[in-house]
Amino acid sequence: MMKRPTTGGMSRRTFLQVSATGVITVSALGGFAGRASAAPYDKAFTWISPRGTLEVLDDFPFWAGKKQGYFEGLDVEMQPGPSDGTATVKFVDVGQADMGFPSPGVFSFALQNGMKLKSVFHMGALDTFSIAFRKGEGSNDLKKLEGKTILLGSAAWQSIVDPMLFAQGVDVTKVKYVEAGWPTWATALQAGQGDAALSWEGLRAEWIAKGLDFEYWLGVQHSKLPANTFVVRAADLEDPDKKAYLEKYLKGWAMGLQFGYLNPRAAVEAVFEQFPTLATNLGPELGTSSILEQINVFRGDMAKRGGWGWHDMSSWQDFFNVVYKLGQIKTEVKAEDVCTNELIKPANSYDAAKVQADADGYKLTDAFQKVDVEKIKSTMFDQAIK
Repeated sequence: MMKRPTTGGMSRRTFLQVSATGVITVSALGGFAGRASAAPYDKAFTWISPRGTLEVLDDFPFWAGKKQGYFEGLDVEMQPGPSDGTATVKFVDVGQADMGFPSPGVFSFALQNGMKLKSVFHMGALDTFSIAFRKGEGSNDLKKLEGKTILLGSAAWQSIVDPMLFAQGVDVTKVKYVEAGWPTWATALQAGQGDAALSWEGLRAEWIAKGLDFEYWLGVQHSKLPANTFVVRAADLEDPDKKAYLEKYLKGWAMGLQFGYLNPRAAVEAVFEQFPTLATNLGPELGTSSILEQINVFRGDMAKRGGWGWHDMSSWQDFFNVVYKLGQIKTEVKAEDVCTNELIKPANSYDAAKVQADADGYKLTDAFQKVDVEKIKSTMFDQAIK
């Protein structure tokens, strides 16, 4: 089990149990029962992962930004969170974390369960999610998954897969899901325990490092739905001090994203320095492959975006329409009511020349200097089903 560096004292999440409906109860350590007020930002501002671990390359903008000093002056903390896919919204809702990173499906779960959250920085401009198949068994016609079994790491991930399949014309009532556990759902697919499995960009390269070589229906090629986003309590946007803090914090992420885009190998090094085990497991080439997959998702078509984190409201509205038709939410949602671009201009108002100079001036280690970025880009989609 990974151990996370703490800011001192006991982690806030240590005290909590989260029920399936989002109710928070207190352990024997004492405290409150029910819902809590928002944590003030004069404590460490806490971002919580949706995947139960931080030992991945997905969060490279933070680690690269931290290394370059882009979060200087901010008291911030990264939490792995429980592996329950919905914890990333539940903990924000009750004030035990300040920002979560849910998939759109989990975000819709939060809205359906009355959580007053708002998306403020859309990381996944393209659909990061994919369907993995054993080689020779996949199809770009996802209707062929009707009657088949899809493996998931968490049962909550069904809220990710159902909209993706539904948008491709699949009758999701004819698809069976099996929770095969984190991080074992991929090995379960390889062992023949299901017909397909959920995956995402960046993870494909990590699976190769583990000897898990599949073929993929790729959302980045076939889906118009959005992917994971940063959410906060809606009330925090009404507080001028908290809103100003969020702008500074998101500026750090935007700078980290730009730095990684300009020098992806340097961004991988920053993550590897934070997590040596990940470095050992992946190595420079697969690490760079993973981050390039994610940069493609995070950046999208920047010519059509208002900067890093900008929401395409039409894409989000399409998603909310899909999940409403599915019955995943019972009330229609207007994208503009739950997603906002009001923090995007401040977040992107960084010194671009400084980030460029940081990226250009970074001294790569010998191992990373040998990695051919352009060659990796040319083969990035070789695992896609032909």
